Amino acid sequence: MSTDNFNSPVPPHAKLRLPRDERRATLLTAALEVFTAAGYHAAAMDEIADRANVSKPVLYQHFPSKLDLYLAVLDIHCESLVAEIQTAVSSTKENAGRVLATVNAYFDFINDEGEAFRLLFESDMSVEPQVHERLNKMSYDCALAFSEAIRADTAMPQESAMLLAVGLIGTAQTTARHWLSRDGKIDRDTAVRLVASLQWRGISGFPRSSS
Repeated sequence: MSTDNFNSPVPPHAKLRLPRDERRATLLTAALEVFTAAGYHAAAMDEIADRANVSKPVLYQHFPSKLDLYLAVLDIHCESLVAEIQTAVSSTKENAGRVLATVNAYFDFINDEGEAFRLLFESDMSVEPQVHERLNKMSYDCALAFSEAIRADTAMPQESAMLLAVGLIGTAQTTARHWLSRDGKIDRDTAVRLVASLQWRGISGFPRSSS
């Protein structure tokens, strides 16, 4: 007679087996939480594994080092923010609306991905070459989306349009960070309108191309 017991309970220490992509997503979520709370240098792979409910060897199967894991988290959220800004700029042909939509995108990113926003803009790893390169590319790509709209509307030289776009993106980013640090002492919609109004009063002074 067989002694197999197909109804035996799963041991409490057993880890749930997930599809690889789903497991990877779980690890990245846990890593974001730990990196944001502790900073890169104080974050421990043991803690990330525990939070994701996996063993440390499983974590290392997906990410060979803590830096590899950090860069993977960073890549996801850099790409997410760039996509949000590109969508905002292309959402309307009306320039005041573009400015408002772009500022709104930064504040939406805070609301939806507050931990990711801190990772991107308040990281203790920003001077690490691979991190620095990614953050610079993210800022460049965000500004590039807006500079193309400026060039199309004003016929400015590329470098001039890019300089203005960097100013607009930088203002949106800095004011959003300030708003976040102040725990919403100004309500979100008011903050967005104030920043967009400031930007629009500046950029609207450049003449439109007659072509």
